[in-house]
Amino acid sequence: MTHHNPGTLYVVATPIGNLEDLTPRAARVLAEVSRIAAEDTRHSGRLLGHLGVNKPMISLHDHNEARRVDILDAYLEAGEDIALISDAGTPLISDPGFVLVRELRARGRKVVPLPGPCALITALSGAGLPTDRFTFGGFLPAKPGARRQVLEQWLAREETLVFYESPHRIVHTLEALREQMPERTVVLARELTKTFETFLQGSADELLDLLAGDPNQARGEFVVIVAGAPKVAQGDHQAVHADELLKTLLAEGVGVKQGAAIAARMLGGRKQEWYARLQAMKGEH
Repeated sequence: MTHHNPGTLYVVATPIGNLEDLTPRAARVLAEVSRIAAEDTRHSGRLLGHLGVNKPMISLHDHNEARRVDILDAYLEAGEDIALISDAGTPLISDPGFVLVRELRARGRKVVPLPGPCALITALSGAGLPTDRFTFGGFLPAKPGARRQVLEQWLAREETLVFYESPHRIVHTLEALREQMPERTVVLARELTKTFETFLQGSADELLDLLAGDPNQARGEFVVIVAGAPKVAQGDHQAVHADELLKTLLAEGVGVKQGAAIAARMLGGRKQEWYARLQAMKGEH
């Protein structure tokens, strides 16, 4: 009786626009695996056709991922190597694949990631905003109320904020940023690695004017990068811890609006941001 080794799942990053960004290692693995799991088989078929690769493909997207785990695991058990790709960029990063990777790792399967293109990192590396710490929020919620709530939660965050946005929602998102973070620097990175790659920078209000004046700038997928909240000013004496001050103000019955004014005067920053923090704290009690 012959024994074989189980196969390997390769998580392969593919170009986000420019086909030259596919690494030689990725091209080799795609040519060598037994089959390919793709977010959209028709879309990925064009990339594979460009590479001259003709392999059996299986769709793996948000709606069928959980059902695909056992099927793909059976192929691995039979000794087949599989490549996981998404429509563009690195799988699992705002793309399908997390459930598959989690389940296969839990079953002891070998999972090998191949680094490569990722819109998030590409945009950050060219935007000119701080990159030492950042929060990635994926796609913001589509509904205005839920979107506003997410942005409120981020108001006091001091690190750079990054999220993805689609062309038909970019104006609504900029309007929400104008309302809640009017003074922040925003960078819109669009059509990354493609012919019309553009980085636009300004306040949300300035960017809305720019998009209104040139509707072409609202086309394509966006990475939105927002400067973090200004650091809380630290005085010569030991600064009052922000949370302690806010909790004390609430405990003493000071209203949220007045508390925000006191916090802004004592700790720096904008009243609106302290207001949001106080509202959030009040909601926790």
